[in-house]
Amino acid sequence: MDKTLLNARAHLVLDDATIPELPNHYRGKVRDNYDLPGGKRILISSDRISAFDINLASIPFKGQVLTQTARHWFEATKDICPNHVLDYPDPNVVVGRTLKILPVEIVVRDYLAGTTGTSILTLYKKGQREMYGIRLPDGLRDNQRLPATIITPTTKAMDGAHDEPLTSQGILDRGLLSAGQWRVLSDYAHALFARGREMAAKRGLILVDTKYEFGTDEQGRIVLADEIHTPDSSRYWQMASYGARFEKGEKPESFDKDFVRNWVVARCDPYKDKIPEIPKDVILKTSEVYIQAYETITGKTFEFPADEPVLQRIRRNLAKYMKG
Repeated sequence: MDKTLLNARAHLVLDDATIPELPNHYRGKVRDNYDLPGGKRILISSDRISAFDINLASIPFKGQVLTQTARHWFEATKDICPNHVLDYPDPNVVVGRTLKILPVEIVVRDYLAGTTGTSILTLYKKGQREMYGIRLPDGLRDNQRLPATIITPTTKAMDGAHDEPLTSQGILDRGLLSAGQWRVLSDYAHALFARGREMAAKRGLILVDTKYEFGTDEQGRIVLADEIHTPDSSRYWQMASYGARFEKGEKPESFDKDFVRNWVVARCDPYKDKIPEIPKDVILKTSEVYIQAYETITGKTFEFPADEPVLQRIRRNLAKYMKG
């Protein structure tokens, strides 16, 4: 990574990707989406970083890292299952098929890890052994590899609701998916994760867990959507140090992208207090970690864009879509 170039181009941030000439704008936490006629959707990855239910800051090149990391994986797994990608007109943009997103989010796990209230490690430490319809054995330690790869599905929450844990039987009983769809999703998820684990190992990384989102196209075919194996959707650990750190009971080395979150928590209650301005060095360090993650995961050198406002460049590269 060229740190000199990172500092020189750090002003190139994309906080908002509103383009009035494009139809059907939906702004998510990170992506701005536009649904076009003819079954196409434009997804623009901004540099926004969200936590505590708000947009905390914009991290230079984060959107490009996510788009290009996902591109690396979409291309490496297209023989396993179809994906939504149609075009990459810009480093921050993917044009994909418009899909009907299935109401189940798939999380695949190889290790007893996690920090949220519904993570398998949190539940396990509370004494729970039956979770997501799976029985885990006694005696597992924090961050230990599981006896077998598991899928922990959740509902896909809408409008600020929280995801709910599901079981295979619960998915069928609630009519969220048909038995055939659940079988295809499970097979795809296991195969994608196996490919990711194999490729990550060659880069000196452990793919710990990841989430997948699927939808159906007009023919009812199940298609991989959104992103795949990015630093935001996946947990990676450094393979070289994992064994020694695990034996000592230490936390595995990972891409620590939580500089911004940790900086805020150390200074205020982000759910109650006004959040202070985040300093430039914290922003730049987070950007550096995202770029390092891209280069380590893909084995490619990050290509810094030309010194041009990001939205201006995106508008130029999307001109053909504005003309219908």
